[in-house]
Amino acid sequence: MSTSRRQLLQYSLAAASMLAVGVDAQAQSKSGAKSPVKKAKTPKKILILGGTGFLGPAIVAAAQARGHTLTLFNRGKTRPELFPNVEKLQGDRDPKKDEGLKALEGRKWDAVIDTSGYYPRMVKASAELLAPNVGQYVFISSISAYAKNDIVGQDESGATATLADPNVEEMGKNFENYGGLKRACEEAAEKAFPGRTANVRPGYIVGPEDRSDRFTWFPVRYERGGEMLAPGSPADPLQIIDVRDLAEWLVHVVENNITGVYNALGPEKPWSMGELFAACKKITGKDTKLTWVPSEFLVKQGEDGDGEIPIWAPPLGKYTGMHRYSNAKAVKAGLKFRSPATTTADTLAWFKSLPQERRDKMRAGLKPEREQELLKLWAEAQKGQGAAAPAAGNKTP
Repeated sequence: MSTSRRQLLQYSLAAASMLAVGVDAQAQSKSGAKSPVKKAKTPKKILILGGTGFLGPAIVAAAQARGHTLTLFNRGKTRPELFPNVEKLQGDRDPKKDEGLKALEGRKWDAVIDTSGYYPRMVKASAELLAPNVGQYVFISSISAYAKNDIVGQDESGATATLADPNVEEMGKNFENYGGLKRACEEAAEKAFPGRTANVRPGYIVGPEDRSDRFTWFPVRYERGGEMLAPGSPADPLQIIDVRDLAEWLVHVVENNITGVYNALGPEKPWSMGELFAACKKITGKDTKLTWVPSEFLVKQGEDGDGEIPIWAPPLGKYTGMHRYSNAKAVKAGLKFRSPATTTADTLAWFKSLPQERRDKMRAGLKPEREQELLKLWAEAQKGQGAAAPAAGNKTP
């Protein structure tokens, strides 16, 4: 399993226990404001399995804006008072624990959006129970469901991950089972809802309320100023999707009964690390000095996608296809994106609204001492090569 998959898993697992935020917190900021949302022509009854992490509240906001009726099913352990006007059912994804899925028995919905499925036995249980009374199953999978990351432009036909033990119910020490488990969950949903399932494979979900700090670290660090290590080169690809864009599209998927497998990544047109830093410069007004450190050098120093630099992965070897997946099918099915620069601005604004104590404890990114260590090593390597000037591209965009 690739390192990026490990990072995706660590965030996904953490999302389940994060403090949820209210619907208003998911609204668009002025920088990305849209015209008022129109109500759906045919309001639907939607069940959300989960709903109180990062993606869940964004789905609630998007669905309520369109006039749909929602029901949340979860354990009720994270802010049970959240969404006072939304029906909540309490239980457990594991039918063997406590009351299990009993609260769902005999109930009917037009669609279910599963944001909390990690183990196929549990997805199978919920899908089979709901199949007779629900029209559509939307499962939130992961780009990690693919077997490899070395194919540029990989679409939904790519080979998928497998499990050595199909009955395994643990992620593994290095989360090596994550991709195979997600793929097995997709299969469980499709088997219970043949022809009525949408398996959605996001990559890095970012934006306001993203408590993982992975993407957030870049604008926050850039605003701090000084000399900043920029990984790879300005041309290195970067695929992210704003949580609000994903949530709005998931509601669109339900409204239009869209089925099949989709890579849910953005933006629509290729973006890059250079463009990310250009956005950071414009947003912060800072002229932070960027020192671009080549991928090959970072890999030798242990920053091979499993180090402290978040989201970025060296675009070579087994990571050649990372951040280069095809999203054409999802775009054709109505997936739309706000500007990634808007996402960057909104994310930084959200982070700056947090208490100082929280802002002082970034949960991802290069620690200052590690960044200085790498910059020093790179400078020494250049001197050793007799470099007379910084390498091309070592300029602030």
